[in-house]
Amino acid sequence: MYVVTGAEMHQIDRHTMREIGLKEEVLMENAGQACYQHLIKFISKKENLVVLVGTGNNGGDGFVIGRLLKEAGYNVDVWVIPPEQKIRGTASVHKRIFERFGYEWKPFETNEELFQSNLKNYSIVIDALLGTGVKGKPRSPYREIIEAINHLPVKKISVDIPSGVSPVEGDSDPIGIKADETYTLQAPKLSAYSYPTASFYGKVHVLSIGIPKVSFEHVGVSRRLITEEQVKKTLTKRMPDAHKGSVGRALIIGGALQMTGAPVLTTYACLRSGAGLVTLAVPDSIQPIVSQKLTESTFYPFKSKNGQIESGQLENVDYYSNFQGVAIGPGMGREQEHQLFHAFKNYVGPLVIDADGLYHLSRELQLWKKERRSAPTIITPHPGEMASLTKLSIQEVEANRFDVSKQFAMTYNMYVVLKGPFTIITTPAGEQWINVTGNESLAKGGSGDVLTGMILAFLLQHKNIAAAIYNAVYIHGKTADMLIKTHDVWSVLASDIANNLPKVILSMRK
Repeated sequence: MYVVTGAEMHQIDRHTMREIGLKEEVLMENAGQACYQHLIKFISKKENLVVLVGTGNNGGDGFVIGRLLKEAGYNVDVWVIPPEQKIRGTASVHKRIFERFGYEWKPFETNEELFQSNLKNYSIVIDALLGTGVKGKPRSPYREIIEAINHLPVKKISVDIPSGVSPVEGDSDPIGIKADETYTLQAPKLSAYSYPTASFYGKVHVLSIGIPKVSFEHVGVSRRLITEEQVKKTLTKRMPDAHKGSVGRALIIGGALQMTGAPVLTTYACLRSGAGLVTLAVPDSIQPIVSQKLTESTFYPFKSKNGQIESGQLENVDYYSNFQGVAIGPGMGREQEHQLFHAFKNYVGPLVIDADGLYHLSRELQLWKKERRSAPTIITPHPGEMASLTKLSIQEVEANRFDVSKQFAMTYNMYVVLKGPFTIITTPAGEQWINVTGNESLAKGGSGDVLTGMILAFLLQHKNIAAAIYNAVYIHGKTADMLIKTHDVWSVLASDIANNLPKVILSMRK
Protein backbone atom coordinates (compact mmCIF):
# COMPACT_ATOMS: atom_id res chain seq x y z
CA MET A 1 0.00 0.00 0.00
CA TYR A 2 1.51 3.30 -1.15
CA VAL A 3 1.91 6.40 1.04
CA VAL A 4 1.85 9.74 -0.76
CA THR A 5 2.22 13.48 -0.40
CA GLY A 6 -0.55 15.77 -1.62
CA ALA A 7 1.47 16.73 -4.69
CA GLU A 8 2.07 13.09 -5.58
CA MET A 9 -1.62 12.29 -5.21
CA HIS A 10 -2.52 15.12 -7.59
CA GLN A 11 -0.07 13.73 -10.17
CA ILE A 12 -1.55 10.27 -9.71
CA ASP A 13 -5.06 11.66 -10.21
CA ARG A 14 -3.98 13.47 -13.41
CA HIS A 15 -2.36 10.35 -14.83
CA THR A 16 -5.47 8.31 -14.04
CA MET A 17 -7.70 10.84 -15.79
CA ARG A 18 -5.52 11.67 -18.79
CA GLU A 19 -3.78 8.39 -19.51
CA ILE A 20 -6.14 5.78 -18.08
CA GLY A 21 -9.32 7.60 -19.08
CA LEU A 22 -11.26 7.66 -15.81
CA LYS A 23 -13.08 10.98 -15.62
CA GLU A 24 -12.74 13.17 -12.55
CA GLU A 25 -16.52 13.06 -12.04
CA VAL A 26 -16.29 9.25 -11.83
CA LEU A 27 -13.42 9.33 -9.34
CA MET A 28 -15.33 11.80 -7.16
CA GLU A 29 -18.44 9.62 -7.28
CA ASN A 30 -16.29 6.60 -6.38
CA ALA A 31 -14.79 8.51 -3.45
CA GLY A 32 -18.19 9.49 -2.09
CA GLN A 33 -19.57 5.99 -2.60
CA ALA A 34 -16.61 4.41 -0.80
CA CYS A 35 -17.00 6.75 2.19
CA TYR A 36 -20.75 6.21 2.29
CA GLN A 37 -20.51 2.41 2.12
CA HIS A 38 -17.99 2.36 4.95
CA LEU A 39 -19.91 4.87 7.05
CA ILE A 40 -23.26 3.09 7.02
CA LYS A 41 -21.71 -0.03 8.55
CA PHE A 42 -21.38 1.87 11.83
CA ILE A 43 -24.23 4.39 12.02
CA SER A 44 -27.96 4.15 12.58
CA LYS A 45 -30.79 6.20 11.15
CA LYS A 46 -31.37 7.63 14.61
CA GLU A 47 -28.15 9.65 14.29
CA ASN A 48 -28.19 13.34 13.42
CA LEU A 49 -25.44 13.86 10.87
CA VAL A 50 -23.90 16.91 9.25
CA VAL A 51 -21.67 17.07 6.20
CA LEU A 52 -19.45 20.17 6.07
CA VAL A 53 -18.62 21.06 2.47
CA GLY A 54 -15.72 23.26 1.41
CA THR A 55 -14.27 24.20 -1.94
CA GLY A 56 -12.29 21.87 -4.16
CA ASN A 57 -12.57 18.14 -4.61
CA ASN A 58 -12.93 17.49 -0.90
CA GLY A 59 -16.14 19.50 -0.96
CA GLY A 60 -17.29 17.61 -4.05
CA ASP A 61 -16.82 14.35 -2.14
CA GLY A 62 -19.01 15.87 0.58
CA PHE A 63 -21.83 16.53 -1.87
CA VAL A 64 -21.75 12.88 -3.00
CA ILE A 65 -21.75 11.60 0.60
CA GLY A 66 -24.59 13.95 1.54
CA ARG A 67 -26.68 12.91 -1.47
CA LEU A 68 -26.23 9.19 -0.77
CA LEU A 69 -27.11 9.62 2.91
CA LYS A 70 -30.25 11.59 2.07
CA GLU A 71 -31.26 9.13 -0.61
CA ALA A 72 -30.98 6.30 1.91
CA GLY A 73 -33.17 8.13 4.43
CA TYR A 74 -30.56 9.28 6.95
CA ASN A 75 -31.15 12.45 8.92
CA VAL A 76 -28.38 14.61 7.51
CA ASP A 77 -27.77 18.32 6.91
CA VAL A 78 -25.30 19.53 4.29
CA TRP A 79 -23.72 22.89 5.11
CA VAL A 80 -21.74 24.66 2.38
CA ILE A 81 -19.13 26.90 3.97
CA PRO A 82 -17.73 28.94 1.05
CA PRO A 83 -19.81 31.30 -1.10
CA GLU A 84 -21.59 29.29 -3.79
CA GLN A 85 -19.66 30.92 -6.63
CA LYS A 86 -16.41 29.52 -5.25
CA ILE A 87 -17.53 25.94 -5.84
CA ARG A 88 -16.11 25.23 -9.27
CA GLY A 89 -14.98 22.42 -11.52
CA THR A 90 -15.97 18.86 -10.73
CA ALA A 91 -17.25 19.84 -7.28
CA SER A 92 -19.84 22.07 -8.96
CA VAL A 93 -20.92 19.12 -11.13
CA HIS A 94 -21.73 17.09 -8.05
CA LYS A 95 -23.37 20.07 -6.40
CA ARG A 96 -25.79 20.22 -9.36
CA ILE A 97 -26.40 16.47 -9.17
CA PHE A 98 -27.16 16.87 -5.45
CA GLU A 99 -29.69 19.61 -6.28
CA ARG A 100 -31.25 17.68 -9.19
CA PHE A 101 -31.95 14.83 -6.83
CA GLY A 102 -34.24 17.30 -5.12
CA TYR A 103 -32.09 18.00 -2.05
CA GLU A 104 -31.24 21.33 -0.48
CA TRP A 105 -28.02 22.43 1.19
CA LYS A 106 -27.59 25.15 3.79
CA PRO A 107 -25.40 28.20 3.05
CA PHE A 108 -23.05 29.19 5.85
CA GLU A 109 -22.42 32.65 4.36
CA THR A 110 -25.74 34.16 5.43
CA ASN A 111 -26.54 31.83 8.33
CA GLU A 112 -23.49 31.83 10.59
CA GLU A 113 -25.44 32.14 13.83
CA LEU A 114 -27.86 29.37 12.80
CA PHE A 115 -24.88 27.16 11.89
CA GLN A 116 -23.27 27.69 15.28
CA SER A 117 -26.51 27.01 17.16
CA ASN A 118 -27.21 23.86 15.11
CA LEU A 119 -23.80 22.27 15.72
CA LYS A 120 -24.79 21.02 19.17
CA ASN A 121 -27.66 19.04 17.62
CA TYR A 122 -25.42 16.71 15.58
CA SER A 123 -23.98 13.43 16.81
CA ILE A 124 -21.66 12.86 13.83
CA VAL A 125 -19.71 15.50 11.88
CA ILE A 126 -18.42 14.54 8.43
CA ASP A 127 -15.54 16.83 7.55
CA ALA A 128 -15.21 17.53 3.80
CA LEU A 129 -13.92 21.07 4.19
CA LEU A 130 -10.29 21.25 3.10
CA GLY A 131 -8.30 18.67 1.18
CA THR A 132 -4.65 18.03 0.35
CA GLY A 133 -4.27 21.03 -1.90
CA VAL A 134 -4.64 23.69 0.80
CA LYS A 135 -1.42 25.56 1.63
CA GLY A 136 -0.62 27.11 5.00
CA LYS A 137 -2.80 27.46 8.06
CA PRO A 138 -6.60 27.55 7.61
CA ARG A 139 -8.03 31.04 7.35
CA SER A 140 -11.35 32.47 8.49
CA PRO A 141 -14.04 31.15 8.59
CA TYR A 142 -12.46 27.68 8.38
CA ARG A 143 -10.18 28.27 11.35
CA GLU A 144 -13.08 29.22 13.61
CA ILE A 145 -15.22 26.33 12.33
CA ILE A 146 -12.39 23.85 12.97
CA GLU A 147 -11.96 25.15 16.52
CA ALA A 148 -15.72 24.90 17.13
CA ILE A 149 -15.89 21.34 15.78
CA ASN A 150 -12.94 20.25 17.91
CA HIS A 151 -14.76 21.40 21.06
CA LEU A 152 -17.86 19.35 20.27
CA PRO A 153 -18.37 16.05 22.18
CA VAL A 154 -19.33 14.29 18.92
CA LYS A 155 -17.81 11.78 16.54
CA LYS A 156 -15.72 13.47 13.86
CA ILE A 157 -15.02 11.75 10.54
CA SER A 158 -12.70 13.41 8.04
CA VAL A 159 -12.73 12.67 4.32
CA ASP A 160 -9.25 11.91 2.93
CA ILE A 161 -7.39 14.14 5.41
CA PRO A 162 -8.41 16.11 8.51
CA SER A 163 -9.16 19.63 7.31
CA GLY A 164 -6.32 22.04 7.97
CA VAL A 165 -3.66 19.34 8.34
CA SER A 166 -0.79 19.34 5.86
CA PRO A 167 -0.39 16.16 3.76
CA VAL A 168 3.42 16.27 4.18
CA GLU A 169 5.74 16.06 7.17
CA GLY A 170 7.31 19.07 8.85
CA ASP A 171 4.26 20.86 10.28
CA SER A 172 5.24 21.26 13.94
CA ASP A 173 2.18 23.29 14.92
CA PRO A 174 -0.82 22.00 12.95
CA ILE A 175 -4.30 23.49 13.16
CA GLY A 176 -6.93 21.05 11.98
CA ILE A 177 -9.90 18.84 12.73
CA LYS A 178 -9.09 16.35 15.51
CA ALA A 179 -10.79 13.43 13.79
CA ASP A 180 -11.87 10.22 15.45
CA GLU A 181 -11.60 8.50 12.08
CA THR A 182 -10.23 9.48 8.67
CA TYR A 183 -11.51 7.87 5.49
CA THR A 184 -8.43 8.37 3.36
CA LEU A 185 -8.87 7.86 -0.38
CA GLN A 186 -6.83 5.22 -2.23
CA ALA A 187 -3.53 5.95 -0.45
CA PRO A 188 -2.73 7.29 3.02
CA LYS A 189 -1.01 10.66 3.22
CA LEU A 190 2.48 11.13 4.58
CA SER A 191 1.43 13.26 7.55
CA ALA A 192 -0.61 10.35 8.93
CA TYR A 193 2.71 8.76 9.95
CA SER A 194 4.54 11.78 11.33
CA TYR A 195 3.87 13.45 14.66
CA PRO A 196 2.27 15.77 15.67
CA THR A 197 0.04 15.60 12.55
CA ALA A 198 -0.59 11.86 13.00
CA SER A 199 -2.54 12.59 16.19
CA PHE A 200 -5.19 14.47 14.14
CA TYR A 201 -6.17 11.46 11.99
CA GLY A 202 -7.66 9.13 14.57
CA LYS A 203 -8.14 5.68 13.09
CA VAL A 204 -7.23 5.65 9.40
CA HIS A 205 -9.36 3.65 6.96
CA VAL A 206 -7.93 3.40 3.43
CA LEU A 207 -10.74 3.20 0.86
CA SER A 208 -10.23 2.29 -2.78
CA ILE A 209 -11.71 4.65 -5.38
CA GLY A 210 -10.51 2.78 -8.46
CA ILE A 211 -7.11 4.36 -9.13
CA PRO A 212 -4.86 1.69 -10.67
CA LYS A 213 -1.41 0.70 -9.43
CA VAL A 214 0.11 1.77 -12.73
CA SER A 215 -0.64 5.41 -11.89
CA PHE A 216 1.39 5.16 -8.68
CA GLU A 217 4.21 3.48 -10.58
CA HIS A 218 4.13 6.19 -13.24
CA VAL A 219 4.60 8.91 -10.62
CA GLY A 220 7.36 6.90 -8.94
CA VAL A 221 6.00 6.76 -5.40
CA SER A 222 8.62 5.02 -3.26
CA ARG A 223 6.85 4.80 0.13
CA ARG A 224 4.71 1.89 1.27
CA LEU A 225 3.05 0.58 4.40
CA ILE A 226 4.15 -2.78 5.75
CA THR A 227 1.02 -4.93 5.82
CA GLU A 228 0.36 -8.20 7.61
CA GLU A 229 -0.48 -9.83 4.29
CA GLN A 230 2.92 -8.79 2.95
CA VAL A 231 4.75 -10.11 6.02
CA LYS A 232 2.97 -13.46 5.81
CA LYS A 233 3.79 -13.69 2.12
CA THR A 234 7.50 -12.91 2.52
CA LEU A 235 8.24 -14.71 5.81
CA THR A 236 10.53 -17.56 4.83
CA LYS A 237 10.01 -21.23 5.59
CA ARG A 238 12.63 -23.63 6.87
CA MET A 239 13.49 -26.56 4.64
CA PRO A 240 13.05 -30.10 6.03
CA ASP A 241 16.77 -30.84 5.58
CA ALA A 242 17.91 -27.67 7.42
CA HIS A 243 20.60 -27.87 10.09
CA LYS A 244 22.00 -25.33 12.54
CA GLY A 245 24.80 -24.30 10.20
CA SER A 246 22.51 -23.71 7.23
CA VAL A 247 20.01 -21.39 8.92
CA GLY A 248 22.36 -18.67 10.01
CA ARG A 249 25.61 -18.27 11.92
CA ALA A 250 25.40 -14.94 13.74
CA LEU A 251 27.92 -12.91 15.71
CA ILE A 252 26.84 -10.24 18.18
CA ILE A 253 29.45 -7.81 19.54
CA GLY A 254 28.74 -5.64 22.55
CA GLY A 255 28.46 -5.45 26.28
CA ALA A 256 30.39 -3.67 28.99
CA LEU A 257 30.75 -4.00 32.73
CA GLN A 258 27.99 -1.40 33.22
CA MET A 259 25.70 -2.93 30.55
CA THR A 260 25.64 -6.70 30.62
CA GLY A 261 21.94 -7.01 29.85
CA ALA A 262 21.81 -5.37 26.40
CA PRO A 263 23.88 -7.95 24.48
CA VAL A 264 22.07 -10.76 26.30
CA LEU A 265 18.70 -9.44 25.07
CA THR A 266 20.06 -9.12 21.52
CA THR A 267 21.47 -12.65 21.56
CA TYR A 268 18.32 -14.20 23.02
CA ALA A 269 16.10 -12.40 20.48
CA CYS A 270 18.39 -13.53 17.66
CA LEU A 271 18.04 -17.15 18.78
CA ARG A 272 14.27 -16.80 19.16
CA SER A 273 14.07 -15.32 15.65
CA GLY A 274 15.57 -18.30 13.86
CA ALA A 275 19.36 -18.02 13.81
CA GLY A 276 20.92 -21.49 14.02
CA LEU A 277 24.17 -20.61 15.75
CA VAL A 278 24.73 -17.41 17.71
CA THR A 279 28.02 -16.29 19.23
CA LEU A 280 28.20 -13.40 21.66
CA ALA A 281 31.49 -11.51 21.68
CA VAL A 282 31.98 -9.49 24.86
CA PRO A 283 34.80 -8.05 26.97
CA ASP A 284 36.56 -10.94 28.69
CA SER A 285 35.90 -9.31 32.06
CA ILE A 286 32.12 -9.80 31.75
CA GLN A 287 32.00 -13.17 29.99
CA PRO A 288 31.39 -15.05 33.27
CA ILE A 289 28.40 -12.78 33.93
CA VAL A 290 26.68 -13.01 30.55
CA SER A 291 27.35 -16.71 30.17
CA GLN A 292 25.16 -17.32 33.21
CA LYS A 293 22.23 -15.70 31.41
CA LEU A 294 22.47 -17.55 28.10
CA THR A 295 22.37 -21.30 27.57
CA GLU A 296 22.11 -21.71 23.80
CA SER A 297 24.83 -19.31 22.59
CA THR A 298 28.60 -19.61 22.42
CA PHE A 299 31.02 -16.86 23.43
CA TYR A 300 34.07 -15.05 22.17
CA PRO A 301 36.09 -13.00 24.66
CA PHE A 302 37.65 -9.71 23.59
CA LYS A 303 40.49 -8.25 25.60
CA SER A 304 38.99 -5.58 27.83
CA LYS A 305 39.97 -2.32 29.45
CA ASN A 306 37.90 -0.69 32.19
CA GLY A 307 35.11 -3.17 31.52
CA GLN A 308 34.82 -2.43 27.77
CA ILE A 309 36.28 -3.96 24.61
CA GLU A 310 39.75 -2.46 24.34
CA SER A 311 40.52 -0.07 21.48
CA GLY A 312 42.01 -1.82 18.46
CA GLN A 313 40.57 -5.24 19.29
CA LEU A 314 37.86 -5.16 16.62
CA GLU A 315 40.27 -4.28 13.83
CA ASN A 316 42.80 -6.97 14.73
CA VAL A 317 40.50 -9.98 14.67
CA ASP A 318 40.44 -12.34 11.69
CA TYR A 319 37.30 -14.00 12.97
CA TYR A 320 34.31 -12.49 11.19
CA SER A 321 34.47 -14.77 8.14
CA ASN A 322 33.14 -17.57 10.35
CA PHE A 323 29.77 -15.82 10.49
CA GLN A 324 27.08 -15.03 7.93
CA GLY A 325 25.96 -11.86 9.74
CA VAL A 326 27.21 -9.52 12.47
CA ALA A 327 25.49 -7.07 14.83
CA ILE A 328 27.54 -4.61 16.85
CA GLY A 329 26.75 -2.02 19.49
CA PRO A 330 24.31 -3.15 22.21
CA GLY A 331 25.74 -2.14 25.59
CA MET A 332 29.16 -1.65 24.04
CA GLY A 333 30.10 1.61 25.73
CA ARG A 334 31.89 4.68 24.38
CA GLU A 335 35.04 4.98 26.45
CA GLN A 336 37.22 2.98 24.07
CA GLU A 337 37.67 4.07 20.44
CA HIS A 338 36.79 1.69 17.63
CA GLN A 339 37.12 2.01 13.86
CA LEU A 340 34.17 0.11 12.49
CA PHE A 341 34.88 0.81 8.86
CA HIS A 342 38.38 -0.66 8.95
CA ALA A 343 37.13 -3.62 10.97
CA PHE A 344 34.30 -4.54 8.59
CA LYS A 345 35.01 -3.02 5.17
CA ASN A 346 36.06 -6.40 3.77
CA TYR A 347 33.49 -8.47 5.65
CA VAL A 348 31.10 -10.04 3.13
CA GLY A 349 28.03 -10.51 5.33
CA PRO A 350 25.36 -8.05 6.49
CA LEU A 351 26.40 -5.76 9.34
CA VAL A 352 23.82 -4.35 11.78
CA ILE A 353 24.97 -1.32 13.79
CA ASP A 354 22.96 -0.20 16.80
CA ALA A 355 23.24 1.68 20.10
CA ASP A 356 26.84 2.54 21.04
CA GLY A 357 27.96 1.20 17.68
CA LEU A 358 26.22 4.21 16.16
CA TYR A 359 28.30 6.51 18.35
CA HIS A 360 31.50 5.01 16.94
CA LEU A 361 30.03 5.17 13.42
CA SER A 362 29.26 8.87 13.81
CA ARG A 363 32.98 9.62 14.31
CA GLU A 364 34.04 8.09 10.99
CA LEU A 365 31.19 8.76 8.56
CA GLN A 366 33.45 10.29 5.94
CA LEU A 367 35.15 6.90 5.53
CA TRP A 368 31.79 5.25 4.87
CA LYS A 369 30.88 7.98 2.39
CA LYS A 370 34.18 7.71 0.53
CA GLU A 371 34.31 3.90 0.29
CA ARG A 372 31.46 1.41 0.08
CA ARG A 373 31.08 -2.02 1.63
CA SER A 374 30.03 -4.61 -0.92
CA ALA A 375 27.72 -6.21 1.65
CA PRO A 376 24.68 -4.47 3.20
CA THR A 377 25.05 -2.24 6.26
CA ILE A 378 21.96 -1.69 8.41
CA ILE A 379 21.73 0.99 11.11
CA THR A 380 18.92 1.17 13.68
CA PRO A 381 18.96 4.63 15.32
CA HIS A 382 16.34 6.20 17.54
CA PRO A 383 15.78 9.94 16.89
CA GLY A 384 18.52 11.01 19.31
CA GLU A 385 21.06 8.76 17.63
CA MET A 386 19.92 9.94 14.20
CA ALA A 387 20.43 13.52 15.36
CA SER A 388 24.02 12.68 16.34
CA LEU A 389 24.68 11.01 12.98
CA THR A 390 23.28 13.92 10.96
CA LYS A 391 24.35 16.84 13.19
CA LEU A 392 20.71 17.93 13.33
CA SER A 393 18.61 18.56 16.42
CA ILE A 394 16.21 15.87 17.61
CA GLN A 395 13.36 18.26 16.76
CA GLU A 396 14.63 18.60 13.18
CA VAL A 397 14.90 14.84 12.82
CA GLU A 398 11.41 14.26 14.19
CA ALA A 399 9.88 16.93 11.95
CA ASN A 400 11.47 15.43 8.82
CA ARG A 401 11.81 11.73 9.53
CA PHE A 402 11.15 10.59 5.96
CA ASP A 403 13.49 13.07 4.30
CA VAL A 404 16.29 12.73 6.86
CA SER A 405 16.20 8.91 6.61
CA LYS A 406 16.21 8.96 2.83
CA GLN A 407 19.07 11.42 2.49
CA PHE A 408 21.24 9.51 4.95
CA ALA A 409 20.53 6.09 3.43
CA MET A 410 21.35 7.25 -0.08
CA THR A 411 24.41 9.27 0.94
CA TYR A 412 26.08 6.48 2.94
CA ASN A 413 24.71 3.44 1.08
CA MET A 414 23.01 2.05 4.19
CA TYR A 415 19.65 0.65 5.20
CA VAL A 416 18.26 3.00 7.84
CA VAL A 417 15.75 1.81 10.45
CA LEU A 418 14.62 5.06 12.11
CA LYS A 419 12.82 3.84 15.21
CA GLY A 420 9.85 5.42 16.94
CA PRO A 421 6.10 5.54 16.37
CA PHE A 422 5.75 4.48 12.72
CA THR A 423 9.32 3.18 12.34
CA ILE A 424 10.65 3.95 8.84
CA ILE A 425 12.87 1.52 6.93
CA THR A 426 14.80 3.19 4.09
CA THR A 427 16.92 1.36 1.51
CA PRO A 428 20.10 2.76 -0.09
CA ALA A 429 18.02 3.33 -3.25
CA GLY A 430 15.60 5.59 -1.31
CA GLU A 431 12.64 3.18 -1.06
CA GLN A 432 10.79 3.50 2.24
CA TRP A 433 8.62 1.16 4.27
CA ILE A 434 6.45 2.39 7.15
CA ASN A 435 5.56 0.19 10.11
CA VAL A 436 2.15 0.55 11.77
CA THR A 437 2.52 -2.03 14.55
CA GLY A 438 3.77 -1.30 18.05
CA ASN A 439 2.71 0.95 20.89
CA GLU A 440 4.01 3.03 23.76
CA SER A 441 4.95 -0.07 25.79
CA LEU A 442 8.10 -0.20 23.64
CA ALA A 443 9.33 2.97 25.37
CA LYS A 444 11.45 0.79 27.63
CA GLY A 445 15.18 0.13 27.81
CA GLY A 446 16.16 -2.99 25.89
CA SER A 447 13.40 -2.87 23.26
CA GLY A 448 15.87 -1.74 20.61
CA ASP A 449 18.36 -4.44 21.64
CA VAL A 450 15.69 -7.08 21.00
CA LEU A 451 14.94 -5.58 17.58
CA THR A 452 18.63 -5.67 16.64
CA GLY A 453 18.79 -9.38 17.36
CA MET A 454 15.62 -9.99 15.38
CA ILE A 455 16.88 -8.05 12.37
CA LEU A 456 20.16 -9.98 12.36
CA ALA A 457 18.38 -13.34 12.53
CA PHE A 458 15.86 -12.39 9.84
CA LEU A 459 18.67 -11.23 7.54
CA LEU A 460 20.08 -14.74 7.74
CA GLN A 461 16.72 -16.33 6.87
CA HIS A 462 15.71 -14.04 3.96
CA LYS A 463 17.22 -13.46 0.55
CA ASN A 464 15.64 -10.00 0.25
CA ILE A 465 17.32 -7.54 2.62
CA ALA A 466 14.42 -5.07 2.80
CA ALA A 467 11.89 -7.85 3.45
CA ALA A 468 14.06 -9.25 6.26
CA ILE A 469 14.21 -5.86 7.95
CA TYR A 470 10.57 -4.86 7.61
CA ASN A 471 9.37 -8.30 8.67
CA ALA A 472 11.46 -8.06 11.84
CA VAL A 473 10.22 -4.54 12.59
CA TYR A 474 6.58 -5.51 11.97
CA ILE A 475 6.72 -8.62 14.17
CA HIS A 476 8.56 -6.74 16.93
CA GLY A 477 5.72 -4.20 17.04
CA LYS A 478 3.01 -6.82 16.71
CA THR A 479 4.41 -8.66 19.71
CA ALA A 480 4.08 -5.46 21.75
CA ASP A 481 0.49 -5.10 20.49
CA MET A 482 -0.29 -8.62 21.63
CA LEU A 483 1.24 -8.05 25.06
CA ILE A 484 -0.86 -5.00 25.94
CA LYS A 485 -3.93 -7.22 25.76
CA THR A 486 -2.74 -8.86 28.98
CA HIS A 487 -0.16 -6.35 30.32
CA ASP A 488 -0.39 -2.68 31.18
CA VAL A 489 1.76 -0.56 28.85
CA TRP A 490 3.90 0.45 31.84
CA SER A 491 4.71 -3.16 32.63
CA VAL A 492 5.91 -4.67 29.35
CA LEU A 493 9.63 -5.51 29.43
CA ALA A 494 12.03 -6.04 26.55
CA SER A 495 12.43 -9.63 27.72
CA ASP A 496 8.63 -10.03 27.41
CA ILE A 497 8.98 -9.14 23.72
CA ALA A 498 11.72 -11.72 23.19
CA ASN A 499 9.85 -14.41 25.15
CA ASN A 500 6.66 -13.95 23.13
CA LEU A 501 8.21 -13.91 19.67
CA PRO A 502 7.43 -17.63 19.11
CA LYS A 503 3.69 -17.04 19.47
CA VAL A 504 3.63 -14.10 17.10
CA ILE A 505 5.85 -15.66 14.46
CA LEU A 506 3.65 -18.76 14.57
CA SER A 507 0.55 -16.57 14.13
CA MET A 508 2.15 -15.04 11.03
CA ARG A 509 2.68 -18.46 9.53
CA LYS A 510 -0.95 -19.47 10.16
